[in-house]
Amino acid sequence: MKAKFSWGIVGFIIFLGVLATGLGIIHKLPNNSAQNLISPEAISTTAESQSENNDVLRAEKNIMITNGVKHSVPLEEIIGGGPPKDGIPSIDNPKFVSVSMATSLKDSEPGIALELNGVNRFYPFQILVWHEIVNDTIGGQRAFITYCPLCLSGIVFDPLVKGERVEFGTSGKLWNSNLVMYDRKTDSLWSQILGEAIVGEMTGVKLEVLPSDMVRFGDWKKLHPDGQVLSRDTGTIRLYGVDPYGDYYTTPGTYFPVSKKDERLGEKDFILGVVLDGKAKAYFPPSIKKMGEIIDSFAGKTIVARYEKDIDAVRLFEKKNNGALERINPFAAFWFSWVAVHPETELYK
Repeated sequence: MKAKFSWGIVGFIIFLGVLATGLGIIHKLPNNSAQNLISPEAISTTAESQSENNDVLRAEKNIMITNGVKHSVPLEEIIGGGPPKDGIPSIDNPKFVSVSMATSLKDSEPGIALELNGVNRFYPFQILVWHEIVNDTIGGQRAFITYCPLCLSGIVFDPLVKGERVEFGTSGKLWNSNLVMYDRKTDSLWSQILGEAIVGEMTGVKLEVLPSDMVRFGDWKKLHPDGQVLSRDTGTIRLYGVDPYGDYYTTPGTYFPVSKKDERLGEKDFILGVVLDGKAKAYFPPSIKKMGEIIDSFAGKTIVARYEKDIDAVRLFEKKNNGALERINPFAAFWFSWVAVHPETELYK
């Protein structure tokens, strides 16, 4: 079955797939190409002699210690994605150009829009697909922009680790076909779709998600003509404007295995996922767009999902007792990626 599309920005991905096909540079990784980058010794079961304290830790926090390795997901599920650690280079000293100077971008091109400390920035997918991580500073505040093309997941975090805002890089590994990052302070591994450390010293620690939108460049620049656009001057040479994943976004299937599938939506339908009080729920933007706005009750809270016409995107809010709306910052991704890590998720469709 052909993948269904659930948000306006995804339409541009079709164009990139066709372009990449025509140029003959599509880079597909077959399922059997993924190699486990963790040694067999590291994934052995916890010894029976493990201390009682570790048993309590596992029971209360769902954190395990295997041969001295702290982790919250099965180690054998973390596999190699092809490139080595930092083989997909993060952008650590990003440069920006004005809207008028961003001549390489068409209005239809998608990206991540971020407003922080009065500064508006746009991070095009055509650049992010080659780097996946941007370590940025905006108005003196650190921000950590992430994009996993395998899951069409664009999420911005506050990179606070052990009281310090640090840089992140790409680990070269995947979990449930999703980007696994590492922090350059403790070298712990972090899942993008969870926003949480899953292996290492920081296991179980969560990152705060910052408000952002996945929008088209043309819609964004109308609202922010004085905004800043991530420059192609990244310090590396890449074929910006050509997507190495080809038609992956528009065809069924994933390159790498996932632990759970769910047919309530097409695997590559786009959703906005939230976790409140330990409960997960996904919202399907086409349904919200059709109705304009919906009011939902979830985890004891009143959720307002609203279609914002000027950016052709859906935003989520929590309605407080005084009637005020407080923005909820969701995890935006393909359905298969969300349900793989939240198999008990509810769905508003």
